[in-house]
Amino acid sequence: MLILLPPSEGKAQRGRGRPVDLTRLSFPELADARAHVLDALATTSARPDAVARLTAPAGAAHEVARNVQIREIGTLPAERLYTGVLYDALDLESMEGAARRRARRWLVVTSALFGAVRMADPLPPYRLPICASLDGLRSPAGLEAYWRPHLAEPLAEAAGRGVIVDGRSSSYLPLWRPTAELADRWVQIRVPGASHFAKHTRGLVARHLCVAGSTGKDVPAVADEIGAAFDVNLHEPARPGKPWVLDVQP
Repeated sequence: MLILLPPSEGKAQRGRGRPVDLTRLSFPELADARAHVLDALATTSARPDAVARLTAPAGAAHEVARNVQIREIGTLPAERLYTGVLYDALDLESMEGAARRRARRWLVVTSALFGAVRMADPLPPYRLPICASLDGLRSPAGLEAYWRPHLAEPLAEAAGRGVIVDGRSSSYLPLWRPTAELADRWVQIRVPGASHFAKHTRGLVARHLCVAGSTGKDVPAVADEIGAAFDVNLHEPARPGKPWVLDVQP
């Protein structure tokens, strides 16, 4: 199984681990692509208009300034770096044993800075929304277009023969969309209501799958597993190549 999550806008503010080593993160084949984005982020963050370029509020100016030293600052595991509504609901720190091991194997965060990471990867605190415009990035179409060709093969390999449960927000969907036979095993989690409520529910769904230990081999089977804890309504793909959609309410 592959469970896709978005990064959080809010992040822990301080890491105590060694500076990031791009070759030792999950998906090490992304190291060169990550290096280009890190360098572009540091360069852009040193500009006088950096806060505007990174679409950050004035109160986040110190986070933007910290990006300049992104290769030198301390790291912490992704499971502690990402915070906020979704990650509070996921509550990975309370998982033990097999549930925690499944979470670290199944959960993948698609990131504007690192492409894709797993929960145990040591990362520095950073400020970079997917909509940001970075100096020196080789894709004029932005970060979505930059990452798309780099993520296609690693994430397809990570999905393997399992179901792809997509809990990402709409802004992160373009980084990778499963294609061909993978699309038959791709289900997007859709939650009616406000963004806060949707994030919370997606975090709960991811937690449920990790704790319960999903064994579903196809989308309807996984939908049934989720339906053991939530009210669900599964919709078949609108056409070939499109995902299944699972409406979820607690």
